[in-house]
Parts: sequence; structure tokens; C-alpha cells
Amino acid sequence: QNPIEQEGTYPLPEAQLDRFMFMVQVDYPTADEELTIIDRMSISAPIPQQVISLDELIALQQRADTVFVDRSVSQYAVDLVQCTRTPQRFGLDDLSTVIGLGASPRASLNLVRGARALALLRGRSYATPQDVFDLAPEILRHRLLLTYDALARDITADHVIQRVLATVPASWVSPKPNDATQHPATS
Repeated sequence: QNPIEQEGTYPLPEAQLDRFMFMVQVDYPTADEELTIIDRMSISAPIPQQVISLDELIALQQRADTVFVDRSVSQYAVDLVQCTRTPQRFGLDDLSTVIGLGASPRASLNLVRGARALALLRGRSYATPQDVFDLAPEILRHRLLLTYDALARDITADHVIQRVLATVPASWVSPKPNDATQHPATS
């Protein structure tokens, strides 16, 4: 989505937005990053090179599906999503007037799916609550429908998500020292 230029385009309905796994916000580059961009583009534009084949990508996706997810990690993902629906159950009564519609079950599914992929990228064969925590803003931000009251008070989905992440506890799981490189289900 390009929030500046909407001419000829229309915002997606919430039901369609929910089908996207992530909503990553890309801010302006820092001054140093912008200088690097100028340096790279001043000579000649870089030519993109393929770094992974389609078959390799599919194999990575299949490998991510084998990453172990303990029930407590799934429970943490579900608790985060449940908190967006019934914040009063988690002691966040004030969010009840801010959240018009909480995240759907797709959010829980994508939190776990993303945690698996992130664990793989981090070189682990098991997901942790930290993996879920780290991906939560990108997975939840486009799934929350805020009330007009929230919008009038300049409360964003990211504000709500930060409150949820700061409040909802996670049960931390650590593998046995000897099993850190093995799939926990096979040890």
C-alpha cells in the first residue's frame, strides 16, 4: 500500500487485508542510508541477481514447516490474539473502547507460522515465544480495526500492539542443552 498516492487505487477491505501475512512499515532511510543510496546509484544502478531458485524457496518453506512449536508457544500466540478481542480479560479494560474489532484466527496461525520461519532463520529447529513477540507487530497491525474514538485520540494499531505485548505473559521454553540441535519431538 502506498498511503500517499491513492488516486486510482482503493484501500483493501479488512477481509482482504487479513489474508496478507505481514504489514511491514518501511520508513524513510536514515541520513547515512540515504548517502549509501546516492553512492550506489551515482555510478550505475546495480543489476539484480537471483539469489535463490523457486525450488530452493519451496524447500525452505517445507523446512520451516518442520520447525517444532511447543504448545506454550502456540498458547502465547493465541493469548496475544485473544487480548485484541477481549482486552479486559488481560487487565487492559481501557483498550475495549479503542479496539473495534480484534485480530482473527488467521493472526494466530500466522504468528505460529512466522515464528517457525524466524526460528529457522535464527538457526534453530524450535520456535520460542520471542519469535512470536518479534513478529507480532507486523502480523497484527493490519488486522486491528480501531474505533473512531481511538483515531480521534491519535491512537494507532502499533500503540495497541505495544500495550498487548507489554501485558500478555509468555511461558518461556528452553531446550535441554544436549538437544539444542535436534528436533525436540525426536529426542
